[in-house]
Amino acid sequence: MSTRVRAARPGAPAWLLVLIAAVPLCFLAVFFLLPVGGMLHRGFFADGALDLSGFTETLARARIRRLVWLTIAQSGLASAISVVLGVPVAYCLYRLSFPGQAVLRAIVTMPFVLPTIVVGVAFRTLLSEAGPLGFLGLDGTWTAIILGLVFFNISVVARTVGVAWQGLGSRAEESASSLGAAPLTVFRTITLPALRPAILSAASVVFLFCATSFGVVLTLGGLRYGTIETEIYLQTAHFLDLKTAAVLSVVQLVVVLALLAVIERARRTTTTRASTGRSSRRRPAAAEWPVLGVTAGVVLFLLAPIASLVGRSLQKDGAWTLANYAALGTTGAGNALLVTVWQALQVSLVIAANATVIAVLLGVLVAFVVSRATQTRTGRRWVSAFDAAFMLPLGVSAVTVGFGFFITLNHPPLDLRTSSVLVPIAQATVALPLVVRTITPALTQIDDRARQAAMVLGASYGRALLTVDLPVVWRPLLAAAGFAAAVSMGEFGATSFLARADNPTLPVVIYRLISRPDAENFGMAMAASVVLALVTVALMGLVDRLGVGAVGTF
Repeated sequence: MSTRVRAARPGAPAWLLVLIAAVPLCFLAVFFLLPVGGMLHRGFFADGALDLSGFTETLARARIRRLVWLTIAQSGLASAISVVLGVPVAYCLYRLSFPGQAVLRAIVTMPFVLPTIVVGVAFRTLLSEAGPLGFLGLDGTWTAIILGLVFFNISVVARTVGVAWQGLGSRAEESASSLGAAPLTVFRTITLPALRPAILSAASVVFLFCATSFGVVLTLGGLRYGTIETEIYLQTAHFLDLKTAAVLSVVQLVVVLALLAVIERARRTTTTRASTGRSSRRRPAAAEWPVLGVTAGVVLFLLAPIASLVGRSLQKDGAWTLANYAALGTTGAGNALLVTVWQALQVSLVIAANATVIAVLLGVLVAFVVSRATQTRTGRRWVSAFDAAFMLPLGVSAVTVGFGFFITLNHPPLDLRTSSVLVPIAQATVALPLVVRTITPALTQIDDRARQAAMVLGASYGRALLTVDLPVVWRPLLAAAGFAAAVSMGEFGATSFLARADNPTLPVVIYRLISRPDAENFGMAMAASVVLALVTVALMGLVDRLGVGAVGTF
């Protein structure tokens, strides 16, 4: 038998990359740029003419200026606290080794996957007058919002900084220590400069999440302590003032674009430095008790609202009971709902499954294009711009996207007002950036020479992808699917505009229940929140078992 070696063929041809890129670009154009553009057009064009007077009129209002500064202040403060608490936790979870570490890591990760509406309800049960910390008088205050945002974002800092810390070589630190440098000096002069890009990236993402937070602020602060995001919701849903909403959306978009540039720069630097080695974990030393103490305090802080939520869901009229859970099969006191909570859960699961399929299919295509090596500077710029375009939904107001869907996809050939695909598409748009960030690192680390070797041996390009790429990427692919499903289950901003009253998702049902003043509906909201939290945490538990470090990092 003769063996015939074929000449190596080039990687993905340019026309194939263009064709693959066209599919997600069309999706982004129709289901993101068109709704956002439609929203801005309604706000800035009057009688067919450009009208920018809305900027001066809107920004001249004392209430709007107050909300802008309130958004910046609470986002900055929550980001700073999240970094201060998250860095020691990252060190404890990613550089040390001790029994029970996997459980602690799951607890720290849990808040990020919890739906924002659940976080809001959990803090209300903790801080309300009847709650365990009701004596502090924090219910309905600005401090409660800060606590909710920190609760939600500590895990972002811990995972992002922790993964980078884990990838740093420890040789330089050990050399400095052997020369007599104190641990604090080693951290300040060697470790901190190496971690600075990851810390900056994490802080920027946390600021982004805080500035666009909707469910937490709406639940804990109401309209008294609103933000730009909640004001966009108020102006569109209640006052139909699209001019003001458009101005606020543009202000938010400018901030998002600036932060995305900072994040992209930091991410590239982090990737470069993280490839210098890998540290080994060790047992905690006695001198590290402050780090362990901060980590223990953070874990208690994360568990307190969840424990309060579970406890309150099991009480009614001061007695322990399962009555709140039994009521989930009803439509609530005074028929507050048109469907039961279990029916809403079923709707959420179906929508999340559809959204996951859409997000993963598109995410694979985007990651495939982004991970291809390009030889020219122009090619690298196009790929970088392509990647950045799909990060935009991460920061643009979900409320803007949801209302944009409502006002632009309402006439042929895209009359989707009554279509069942509208909510899954909106949720897939929100989850898509996270899917791309999970899959791309796995594809990027594959050496193209392995594909070339397979093709030299006679495999087609498609066969080379199946034999070389698939064994590497299947775990990140499953992790991305689980992550997208968890995000879709908890999505509230866009869904609150699009979900029909007779076919709502579970987060929408929870918000409707807590909006009612009676105790019976509030008890149902707490029980429904526990159910939603269990589903999302179970999904992320399965994802965590896949051991994909890129999940939840930025």
